[in-house]
Amino acid sequence: MSLLFTSSKILTLAILLRITLLVYGILQDNYAALPYTDIDYFVFTDAARYTYNHQSPYLRETYRYTPLLAWLLIPTAWPGAFWFSSGKILFATADIVAGWLIIKVLTSPSGGAMETQRALKFSCVWLLNPMVATISTRGSSEGLLAVMVIALLWAVLENRILLAGLLLGLAVHFKIYPFIYGISILWYLAPPPPSPSSPNASQKHLLHHIPAFFTRPRLNLLITSLLTFTFLNTTMYILYGHPFFQHTYLHHLTRIDHRHNFSPYNTLLHLSSASPSSISNLRFESLAFIPQLLLSAILLPLVLAQRDLAGAMLCQTWAFVAFNKVVTSQYFLWYLILLPLYLPYSSFLASPKLGVLAAALWIGTQAIWLHQAYALEFLGKSTFVPGLFVASLAFFGVNCWILGVMVQDAGNVSAGKDRVVVAADEKRQIEKGAGEGG
Repeated sequence: MSLLFTSSKILTLAILLRITLLVYGILQDNYAALPYTDIDYFVFTDAARYTYNHQSPYLRETYRYTPLLAWLLIPTAWPGAFWFSSGKILFATADIVAGWLIIKVLTSPSGGAMETQRALKFSCVWLLNPMVATISTRGSSEGLLAVMVIALLWAVLENRILLAGLLLGLAVHFKIYPFIYGISILWYLAPPPPSPSSPNASQKHLLHHIPAFFTRPRLNLLITSLLTFTFLNTTMYILYGHPFFQHTYLHHLTRIDHRHNFSPYNTLLHLSSASPSSISNLRFESLAFIPQLLLSAILLPLVLAQRDLAGAMLCQTWAFVAFNKVVTSQYFLWYLILLPLYLPYSSFLASPKLGVLAAALWIGTQAIWLHQAYALEFLGKSTFVPGLFVASLAFFGVNCWILGVMVQDAGNVSAGKDRVVVAADEKRQIEKGAGEGG
């Protein structure tokens, strides 16, 4: 079995999986009634075609992304079926790079110093995950963001703060939500606490601690990330004007997408879209960010970041997605990229029954929701209430329960016991169980 888990074999299997899905997708697009390619990919490629013709990508209706994405996909505007599919190849390649970075993090001293074979097993959660491979080969760009996020984590753990700042600024420009990681990283970069024996260590006024917060690593991260973010946004504004800000950022504050949306806000968004005029100018979709950001950007970083940065980032992302007013399958990749870094010390592996239960509930509640959505969209049945709404609540409840377990696990990584020790303890428990079983 150990011969299977070599870097070359796992990466080869991951590449073959994506090649197979790319070929299958071409066949399904040409011969099946239901296309394989995601509708978003046509939005991306249309925007790239406008860019190729020296026009604004925002001439393509519903293009809500940075122009960088359209620039990367300019080859899709070249003649030929291969070039049209080159964007999918780019996204699938990003998947592979992200998986390779997972291995780098797990085997690094600050990431757990895990043996390569064990790290490869956990990386398979991403590299050989059919859901991840399907989403990227259908034309979703989430793999690009996954590379930025896992590279950001690696840079911080390796103390390459300037690189981390560049990646954080780029990631937030590319997709808004990674800004929540900035809070965790800043908290993670806290200076060592003063020695209890030092004079007046416990008697310093709060104001004396404020300058101490702005350490050199924190300032380097703040300045580098802000400069990168500002430079990219200023450049795009000069090139494309107000439509850049409107479609890339401002749109997301009041978006009311209600199709293919697992969120409990789904039914409310549908009602809101049906009656755009409102008595009050303050619409609920603008207030949905309050509980989401309170949890993902403030509470979880403060509680978890100094215990386990990777675990904190996973919990943040899980909370951000679960509480978001729009939840689609692509968003699951935002936290799946971090899942292999949490699993080595998770309760879901320590207790297989708990892990199976969590997976069954997470998949099962999705299946119930999809059944109701299918009846609504394809059979024309009104399943909003109670079917779709109750299914959304059930999925939300399962996600909250899983989040609670993960927060508890990450919180149990005490400040004096890092991931290296936790990983070693977990390995000894497995070996002990195997010995008793033999």
